[in-house]
Amino acid sequence: MSINKAILVGNVGKDPEVRYLEGGASVASFSLATTEVYKNKNGEKVSQTEWHNIVAWRHLADLAEKYINKGKQLYIEGRITNRSWEDKDGVKRYTTEIVANTIQLLGRKGDEVDGSSDNNPQSEKRDSPKEEKPEFTEESMEEDDLPF
Repeated sequence: MSINKAILVGNVGKDPEVRYLEGGASVASFSLATTEVYKNKNGEKVSQTEWHNIVAWRHLADLAEKYINKGKQLYIEGRITNRSWEDKDGVKRYTTEIVANTIQLLGRKGDEVDGSSDNNPQSEKRDSPKEEKPEFTEESMEEDDLPF
């Protein structure tokens, strides 16, 4: 048995870029920044930001296109993937991505979804009296459904 799971809480670095494949499947990609703040040996506060490439497929891509934009704070669960390709000059390139299977909007009160998640069977509401944030979870799919 093995486990490949990433959990991130951070801020969206750019609006999602959504593409549609020949078969009609949608895929959204965007960056997410996570920042660690700590004190160095001199007692000075140091901030270190890591950038993560996030990929969301199908229903999650559609929801990302509708609800996610630059600056939003998100909770993301997914799996880490690595891919390689050759660029136009024939140089082999590599990237590491998080393929999301859960995305939850976080943040300030004004950052919430416009209530339209009530009609969305993929969203779940948390039991919080003040703020309710939708959580989007990708439907389980067969490995044959994956495009890679």
